Amino acid sequence: MDIGDTAPDFTLADETGEPRSLDSLLERGPVVLFFYPQAMSAGCTAEACHFRDLAAEFEALGATPVGISHDSVDRQAAFTAKHSLGYPLLSDPDGAVAESFGSRRRIAVLATRRRTFVIGAGREIVGVVKGELNMNVHADKALAILRDRA
Repeated sequence: MDIGDTAPDFTLADETGEPRSLDSLLERGPVVLFFYPQAMSAGCTAEACHFRDLAAEFEALGATPVGISHDSVDRQAAFTAKHSLGYPLLSDPDGAVAESFGSRRRIAVLATRRRTFVIGAGREIVGVVKGELNMNVHADKALAILRDRA
């Protein structure tokens, strides 16, 4: 998936077990869909908390951050509760959604690549952020993309 592509719709359970589709999430405005390798790991915690800390800025732009990994609903629930994340975390246990976005690895332990997709109206991908080592770059660049489009 790259800028200009149409993101596939999907439905996955969030941290409460509630099914969430991309189309329904987009009804409120742009979605910043960030894939991360593993809930509760140090890097993923730093990334998720940075998205949390910038929540007001995303909200001001009408955007919703949404995290996604192969972790179970229960693990996503524990992750969001421990860090008061305040945005949906989706469980993609078989990696099918990660695969459709080009974010799946063949390594079982870290099955998901760290990638962020800024998705606008009509499921158009308007921005992509890649990078495995700088945990703040994903939220920061996503905000910059959204601001440029505002």
